[in-house]
Amino acid sequence: MAQLPDIGKISPEIFNELIFPRLGVESKKILVGPQHGVDVGIVEIGDKAVSITCDPVFIVPEYGWERSAWFALHILVSDSVTSGLKPKFLSIDLNLPMEITKEQLEIVWETIHQECQRLGISIIAGHTARYENCHYPMVGGATVIGIGEKDEYVTPKMARVGDRIIITKGPAIEATGIFATMFTQLIEKQFGKGFAQRAQQVFYQMSVVEDAMTAVNIGIRENGVSAMHDATECGIWGGLYELAQAAGLGVRIEKEKIVREDCVREICDYFAIDPYASISEGTLIISCREHKAQEIVGALAEKGIKSSVAGQLIEAEKGMILVEAGEERRLEHPIVDPFWNAFYQALQGNLPSP
Repeated sequence: MAQLPDIGKISPEIFNELIFPRLGVESKKILVGPQHGVDVGIVEIGDKAVSITCDPVFIVPEYGWERSAWFALHILVSDSVTSGLKPKFLSIDLNLPMEITKEQLEIVWETIHQECQRLGISIIAGHTARYENCHYPMVGGATVIGIGEKDEYVTPKMARVGDRIIITKGPAIEATGIFATMFTQLIEKQFGKGFAQRAQQVFYQMSVVEDAMTAVNIGIRENGVSAMHDATECGIWGGLYELAQAAGLGVRIEKEKIVREDCVREICDYFAIDPYASISEGTLIISCREHKAQEIVGALAEKGIKSSVAGQLIEAEKGMILVEAGEERRLEHPIVDPFWNAFYQALQGNLPSP
């Protein structure tokens, strides 16, 4: 029997054993229900498709209040946009630590408000309070709702054999952005001031909102994007595995074809984590029909977003295949993201020597 992980998301085995068999009342209005590797639920309401996703509100004071609030919102919205539908509404619950001040809360809320305005999102409900035994970074939860026509959403079940896999930005975007922000002086001593400044810029790439909306504007389903998945915990390897599994297909991916942002390799080597298995909010995995793949890559490039066609979906019986240095091997789901242990060790002062 599968066991709970020490930290991070539960495994597909635990999900299938404990969660999936117990989902309340069945409804014919559900277009996309709970599924491991699928970021969004979609229901039919009237003549519209409505996407619903929820996540923790993740506030890290050490990032700086404005930067932390920006990231907290983009974590929430990044899952929503993988449906292909535009995010429209936000409901947010803030269970705040007792030590937060009015001034700090004002910065957090103003940032969320301003970013929602920019993204076209209305805040419709919530709960805001301070409580004992509430601690950073998990200080609540939120739901993002997207709305569109019933022929405007995508989900992995729409993917098929031969669909190309596009990966944006590359591995360990979130791991790199967080380490660069939290341990700036350490990284500056190790790699120099210019490197540290470049690495900090990765922080604001920790969102797939523009990636997803750009991709679906080219076309969806038979004319473009068939599915999207945000490579969060367990990174690109976990995200690829989950998307293919949710589609009921296999995948063949060529590691050398995956793009990579500046500073990622050096920082991941320094903190001794595998970048391809590490948390990567900001990396979008897209499956799309072959005839639209290069057009999507071109549209992303026009927005300044690196991406590449790095593989394709294959028959399920062929399994999950990773090609590295010309050699094929089985692509395994990492299960436990190496970032978390490295991050908490570093917070406790168990840092690499500069």
